Amino acid sequence: MDWGKVVYVFFTLMSLTSTAAFLFDHTSVMLFVAASLNLISTILKLGVRNLLAAELLAGSLVADLHLIPAFIYMEVIGHVVWATALAIGALIANVFSIIMVFIESAKAKENYE
Repeated sequence: MDWGKVVYVFFTLMSLTSTAAFLFDHTSVMLFVAASLNLISTILKLGVRNLLAAELLAGSLVADLHLIPAFIYMEVIGHVVWATALAIGALIANVFSIIMVFIESAKAKENYE
């Protein structure tokens, strides 16, 4: 078992579920948790060297560039609608990352056999 992959998939899933939790309950704490987890996930993906590493990193960066401005809109400007819209974009980017993880796992299994 590749523990490095387990850790970065864990943080990607945690970011995805935390973003979904923010969409359910619009609190700054949930948005901060989602952004923090996604930043950790992005940092972990920097060292990944596999078939779809570039796609995984790009998806994580897109989510970062949605969650960080969403937090700013929520806290500084006080515009919850914009924060929610940006969080939906981050959710889509994280779903894309999870799909890439599934594809990569299928390809790795294919090469293993």
